[in-house]
Amino acid sequence: MRIALYGGTFDPIHNGHLEVARAAADALGLDRVLFIPGGRPPHRGRQPEAPYQHRLAMVKLACEVDARFEASDLEAERPAGEPNYSIDTIQRVKAGLAPGDRLFFVIGCDAFADIRSWHRWEDVVRQVEWIVVSRPGAECSEDTVPAGTRLHWLRDVAVPVSSTELRAELRAADGVDAVKEWLPAAVSDYLRVHGLYRPASPGS
Repeated sequence: MRIALYGGTFDPIHNGHLEVARAAADALGLDRVLFIPGGRPPHRGRQPEAPYQHRLAMVKLACEVDARFEASDLEAERPAGEPNYSIDTIQRVKAGLAPGDRLFFVIGCDAFADIRSWHRWEDVVRQVEWIVVSRPGAECSEDTVPAGTRLHWLRDVAVPVSSTELRAELRAADGVDAVKEWLPAAVSDYLRVHGLYRPASPGS
């Protein structure tokens, strides 16, 4: 069994995320890609805009497009508000693996470039095989890769939109209709029903 962890805020999840996961699964022969929305990511100054349960619900809907994709609540918000560390997630997943299973971690090259700032980063690097994704025109330098890293480059994956851009568009007058081409249909419907990322009402 080949399993990959794919973490992020997914605020909201969009077709670019799915394209990254699909490209990784095809290239490495992955059996499962676990999409893991972060409850409280430790590496972001700005915390996610949409509540965790909404982000998890949207991820579950988006994962329906590919049998290899699965939503996971491994990094759900903790009652005391502690951050979710990747080393803890990795070790929880590894505890359930069988001998011979392989565990991968899908990550963008910009995030991987900061790997040395992660909690227990040396342990994190050793525990998994890395699938490092770059977009056209955003190549990573191989000189920054820590020694001993088991790494697979996934280059030139087209991700034409970001969650930041989508949130800005969703706050504009056209709302969901302006960005529906970048979202799984079920996620677009979810955003309409729940009114996420709408501008605050005057006086609120």
